[in-house]
Amino acid sequence: MRLARLLETHPDVVHIDGATEALIKKDELLVLGTHADAVHESARRWIDTREDFAELGVARLRLRPGAGVDTAGLVHDLRGGAGAHRRTSVTPNHVLRGAPDMTGGPFGPPAPAAELAAPAAGPDTGRRAVVGILDTGIDPHPWFAGSEWYGACGSDEYEVLDPAADWDLDSETGHGTFIAGVVLQQAPNAYLRVERVLGTDGVADELELLRGLARIQARSAAAADRLDVVNLSLGCFTFDDRPSPVLSHAVAHLARHSVVVAAAGNDDSDRPYWPAALKDVTAVAALAREDGEDGPERASFSNYGWWVDAAAPGEQVTSSFLTHGRENGQDFHGYAAWSGTSFAAPYVAGRIAALMSSKDMTAHDAAREVLDPAAGLRLPDLGVVVSAGS
Repeated sequence: MRLARLLETHPDVVHIDGATEALIKKDELLVLGTHADAVHESARRWIDTREDFAELGVARLRLRPGAGVDTAGLVHDLRGGAGAHRRTSVTPNHVLRGAPDMTGGPFGPPAPAAELAAPAAGPDTGRRAVVGILDTGIDPHPWFAGSEWYGACGSDEYEVLDPAADWDLDSETGHGTFIAGVVLQQAPNAYLRVERVLGTDGVADELELLRGLARIQARSAAAADRLDVVNLSLGCFTFDDRPSPVLSHAVAHLARHSVVVAAAGNDDSDRPYWPAALKDVTAVAALAREDGEDGPERASFSNYGWWVDAAAPGEQVTSSFLTHGRENGQDFHGYAAWSGTSFAAPYVAGRIAALMSSKDMTAHDAAREVLDPAAGLRLPDLGVVVSAGS
């Protein structure tokens, strides 16, 4: 149902069906700048326009409208065919969503929750942990009022609400505000740096994410600040289950100085979900709200697999939310309960940030301690359990 709505509201999106189901932008290729000339020459007969984004090190090639080119097939050939090592770093422009399954956003809609006590900041240890959140943006909330980081947010960081006058929320309205609250519940002293990359329907593409990553790094550098932890509660499958070379390149650059944490996705699948499955990223699955007979268990919707590094609470999580709007006829008053790996990831990001501050550690050292398999429980295909009892 939601997939049909996405395709209806985004006519430039193509659904690739089959075993390697994926969403891509119609007639668009992304290429690393170093390979752009070679790819452009090889595919010249099908190329309509080329845009070079020097600040990203990426070019976008648009195919001729109506040429009937199979974008995924063309990329396959440009890379050298089946089983070949990639000769060129080229990919379709994949569509990402806020930790989705193929039919919707976070697992199930949010539900109103009772007012929660604001996270209580601890003593100042002298090390401030900076957590980047690339999501739908941020909305006003009592938890944020008066904080230095929220005061630094401008119109580009605020969430742009659905202008439709139907009083219903888009599928991921409030997603970024909710995630900010999850981080603060674990790390009340954290300084949040918000970057809007998703619309309120939770949709973006690889190029938009690359731009967001570049903007948040530039803003941190301009403030002479670090970017310790970056939370990405979004992702996608790829048309061939291999990582996008342009996204891999950008994340590898970011991960040299920042710990990158990403949601593992909500498809009850072991297919690699990107960017979570990248080697430079901490992939986080969701735990069920109640333990099983043998202890913590995977939430039924959560992805899993060899590429997952950690599992954290992700079912019926409560956090900050909108103070207006309706969803399924229910009023919201600033707090909600929501389920999804979208909310397990910021739990881990927050734990890393909290450890940084309390022990005056670097982000990478804190991440190694939080994810140390020798210090806690490790589950097959779910990684290290990070929860209140761990």
